[in-house]
Amino acid sequence: MASVLVVAEIAEGKVKKTTHSAITFAQSAAKAIGGSFSILAIGAGAKAAAAELTGFGAKEVVVADDASLAQYIAERFAPTVAEAAKGHTIVVATASSFGKDLMPRVAARLGAGYAGDITELSGEGAAITYRRPMFAGNAFGLAKVETAIHVVSVRQSAFPAAEPTGGASAVAEIKVVAPSGAAARVEFVGVETVKSERPELTEAKVVVSGGRALKEKFNEVLAPLADALGAAVGASRAACDAGYAPSDLQVGQTGKIVAPQLYFAIGISGAIQHLAGMKSSKYIVAINKDGEAPIYQVADYGLVADLFTAVPELVTKIKAAKG
Repeated sequence: MASVLVVAEIAEGKVKKTTHSAITFAQSAAKAIGGSFSILAIGAGAKAAAAELTGFGAKEVVVADDASLAQYIAERFAPTVAEAAKGHTIVVATASSFGKDLMPRVAARLGAGYAGDITELSGEGAAITYRRPMFAGNAFGLAKVETAIHVVSVRQSAFPAAEPTGGASAVAEIKVVAPSGAAARVEFVGVETVKSERPELTEAKVVVSGGRALKEKFNEVLAPLADALGAAVGASRAACDAGYAPSDLQVGQTGKIVAPQLYFAIGISGAIQHLAGMKSSKYIVAINKDGEAPIYQVADYGLVADLFTAVPELVTKIKAAKG
């Protein structure tokens, strides 16, 4: 029977919200191919995380929990994911850093076709096609995978987060497949992470982003607004390249793709590379002194003003409204 396998992204023993978008895709894909879907929880601590995944209507939650997977290394995860994928029609993960890194390796091990960063599924049965953005979202291409197994990654902003549907999926444990050859010699050396009390950029409901126009006052201007709204902070590539914001805050084609309920573009002109990363936001608010800036073409609300005056005034109004 045709089926879909979702590869869940797990960090610190918890399922990341990015996984919920892949589950939404899987629910639709299962209907399109006339089958069901399952979820794979892989990594050290996956057994505890699996409990979060049993209420989404999956036929089964498969668990690969082993101390050797304590740190994510694609070469160590791919053999187990590929083994679990056998017998499924579609294998999917969200196109986060995790999914973009892991899924091509899984496809290579399976000898399967790969469609990355897709935004839509169409057709039924063997006639399924995948729609994916090209040229910074200014054009779309249709991909048809002709191998027995389809390996795909889905854009988080294109598929709303799945909500629990009730019930409890069966849970089954599988053995971890050890890497071989050159992959076995890959070692985890270390990771440098940025700790923040703000929401994760790709998961936040409100994002406040700034451009190069903020210069050295990037944090001085944006932090009070982000604090007032409980928002994540983002930045344009120009602001990151100029050193006004760290690179992990970059939103855009070569940065992070976000789709919050509310997106503030402050001092951002609206280059197509930036728009590709945020134009799926539900509401976009632009503040820029250039009334001809491209950002106003996608903004729901726009304020042509000096941001150094307008943003502090906005913060004052928000705090007053909150009492």
